[in-house]
Amino acid sequence: MTALLFIFFAGLAIGCAISMVVQRNPLYSAISLIGVFIALACLYVMLAAPFIAAVQVIVYAGAIMVLVVFVIMLLNVEEEERRRTRLQFLVPTAVGLAAVMIAEIAFILYSVQASHDTPSTNVSDTGLTASIGTGLFTKYLLPFEITSILLLMAIVGAMSLARRTRALSSMARVVPGVQVLAMDIVDPRQVGDLRVVETNTTDEAARLLGVERDRDIEQRD
Repeated sequence: MTALLFIFFAGLAIGCAISMVVQRNPLYSAISLIGVFIALACLYVMLAAPFIAAVQVIVYAGAIMVLVVFVIMLLNVEEEERRRTRLQFLVPTAVGLAAVMIAEIAFILYSVQASHDTPSTNVSDTGLTASIGTGLFTKYLLPFEITSILLLMAIVGAMSLARRTRALSSMARVVPGVQVLAMDIVDPRQVGDLRVVETNTTDEAARLLGVERDRDIEQRD
């Protein structure tokens, strides 16, 4: 029964990984990656590591994949654009590396089955929630706290960088550089005049929009 479950979850992980690569829609690829994470969590449960399985689901299949899906939806990427493959040797190289990996897996499985060593009967508590919690809050308490302080510093640094930009005043104007403007924008008196006025520099656009005149009036005041 254990062997059948292992084959099922391993096949599910491999199938979802292949689906992730071949999908044209990045959102479907992200969903396939979630399937890979869930299959790996099931394999961790079979290896008597429930804490690692829970972390796999909560952190990877939960938080990280929510971030990935959010970025995909924010960028509004619907489908991959097909481009001409410049490096033609990548496809045969990938096939060769996949064949080498399959050969290594087959050799490892054959060597394990051919070995006559009897497995140890001692039950280990490695990977259990109780043992990991005891280690984090006793022996590894200092590294755990240092890691939390580093994460807090990263959050504070990100907030400081985000708030560093100064807010523009109500009198400020953002002047584009190279821009094509209509005549009624340059001169408000020319209502409905849609003749094209092209500016090549920011200074030229500022002169046309009258920003320099406003700046001179503010300096005199």
